[in-house]
Amino acid sequence: MEVVYFAGGCLWGVQAFINTLPGVTFTEAGRANGTSHTLMGEYDGYAECVKTEYDPKVVTLTRLMEYYFEIIDPYSLNQQGADVGEKYRTGVYSENPKHLEEARAFINNRPDGDRIVVEVLPLTNYVRSAEEHQDRLTRCPDDYCHIPEELLSKYKKG
Repeated sequence: MEVVYFAGGCLWGVQAFINTLPGVTFTEAGRANGTSHTLMGEYDGYAECVKTEYDPKVVTLTRLMEYYFEIIDPYSLNQQGADVGEKYRTGVYSENPKHLEEARAFINNRPDGDRIVVEVLPLTNYVRSAEEHQDRLTRCPDDYCHIPEELLSKYKKG
């Protein structure tokens, strides 16, 4: 299994969507690249993200990027839907340099690559979100989500 971290605005919808994708074996709501190792205290620069474990024999990172781009506005800096702020920025993070190369290549090969503001960076810190944020839309389907319902369920299994 391999692990990559996707930030795409509020993590509730991102996690709900990624959970439906072929080859994804595990997801967890969290915070990427903040400076603190705790959930307490002032905002520390993190991006809300979804830790995504996947089977590379079933799905490639490039294909995961294609799915991811279906649910984000790649031109919007620090905002997705009604969620505004640095923690809602878009980004792809990994401890594996090959993942970062593949993500950058995906963006650079797009005709609009020069307009895309999705950051692609090494994962320097990860903190698991509080339990109340894990699989939030599954437990509270009426909560706000910037991703339209038809996209959230587009790849639903079964």
